[in-house]
Amino acid sequence: MTSKIDGAPAPRPAAAPAASAPVPAAIERSGGPRAPVVAEVQATATDNVRLTGEAEALRVVQQQAKAGPPPMDMAKIEALRAALAAGTYRVDPMDIARRLDALERQLSI
Repeated sequence: MTSKIDGAPAPRPAAAPAASAPVPAAIERSGGPRAPVVAEVQATATDNVRLTGEAEALRVVQQQAKAGPPPMDMAKIEALRAALAAGTYRVDPMDIARRLDALERQLSI
């Protein structure tokens, strides 16, 4: 099926490639010779891995996530519920601001 776009003629089908000699296995698709295999690399007991600080932190977070959520202090939760219900719970805006600032500083490192 052919089609024209904006009056441009349809492209002609590509000519079949001429028969040529087979390409030797030692030549890559890019045309350069392949490097010979120097040696097989095998793991030994002396192999080691060094993790960056970020990778180590991610590993710890992953282990914590697998362990499940942290335990909840139900006594503290009930005390907060009671204070909210009684209208005696007070919010300290400066404390919230300090904690948000500390979190922002911690996240920007």
